[in-house]
Amino acid sequence: MAHASTRAKVTASEAESEVEDSDFKPLTAQQAQEWRDRQPPLSVWRIVVMQALVGVVVALLAWWLTGRLQVAWSAGYGALSVVLPAALFARGMARKRTSAGAAMAGLMGWELVKIALTVAMLAAAPRLVPGLSWLALLAGMVITMKPYWIALLARPGVRRTD
Repeated sequence: MAHASTRAKVTASEAESEVEDSDFKPLTAQQAQEWRDRQPPLSVWRIVVMQALVGVVVALLAWWLTGRLQVAWSAGYGALSVVLPAALFARGMARKRTSAGAAMAGLMGWELVKIALTVAMLAAAPRLVPGLSWLALLAGMVITMKPYWIALLARPGVRRTD
């Protein structure tokens, strides 16, 4: 056991020395602003709209594949339980914050609101969706969440600062 902890300490100190020896140079405030200005903007509302469109397609596809309206409503409600909280989150985060601390507090607060609304919508699903199919609801949720990843992956790569 002592040998493993010694090895862990050696590995940690090696990692620290690698960080110290690297050619990392922090950016000045002006360089950081120039870097931000060169990055392509990514609209949160665009992602929310993409999610809504994906949700509609999922619901229609569920109806087409099964021929059952209840499955389509379930998939659509699953999509709605992603889109509605995301739209509320986007609206809340659109406000300008005066400091980094306020921005972080806003992010955490609106993320909690988003999670609470999603959980409340899922809890209400059996009462709101007649003939609820949990599998279709889950499929609607999961597929509707994917535009986040598509938007991030399709975004041009980070540009170097030279």
